[in-house]
Amino acid sequence: MDLDQVIIKPVITEKSTLIRDKQNKYVFIVDKKADKISIYKAIKNMFNVSPLKINVINVGGKLKRVRYKYGFTSSFKKAVITLKKGDKIAIFEGV
Repeated sequence: MDLDQVIIKPVITEKSTLIRDKQNKYVFIVDKKADKISIYKAIKNMFNVSPLKINVINVGGKLKRVRYKYGFTSSFKKAVITLKKGDKIAIFEGV
């Protein structure tokens, strides 16, 4: 797997902003096939920081209804990256 395709997009929500400010943890949506080692290499390659810890969560799709039809939203994989105290990722600054 190419390291540029591992990280899909950052997650910017109220909860992710709070843990970023208080605990120095960053949240990303990653490829479903990515493992912790490839996520570690991608973060180190893209942002020039070395993560202390990586937590990976598989989020299942939710059941939704539109009129008489039922379906599911897309499932995805989420990674929570813990950095050292002085490290920051520039993509989140000013958000």
